[in-house]
Amino acid sequence: QVQLVESGGGLVQAGGSLRLSCATSNAILSFGRMGWGRQAPGKQRELVASITSGGRIDYADSVKGRFTISRDNTKNTLTLQMNSLKPEDTAIYYCNAATWIEYWGQGTQVIVSS
Repeated sequence: QVQLVESGGGLVQAGGSLRLSCATSNAILSFGRMGWGRQAPGKQRELVASITSGGRIDYADSVKGRFTISRDNTKNTLTLQMNSLKPEDTAIYYCNAATWIEYWGQGTQVIVSS
């Protein structure tokens, strides 16, 4: 059973930064891809950052230049550094892991006040 546990959410003012972490129960490189998704109230969940086992990184246009995804293969941890946060970044952020099955964590709330 794959477990993904997020931490690091909270309340921050616009322009501020937050760092999210995801601890995995499996070796991080066992997943073909890992990433971070978010879901704002009334909106569909979207994947905003991802990294493949080969190291390819992709970002949604809405976060490019502000968010950075990284991983620590020895600690089996995925991180999302979020800078220059905007009120529209307010959402529940979920850790995502994919093989031929997709897994999601329980989520951590991020609130950006204006």
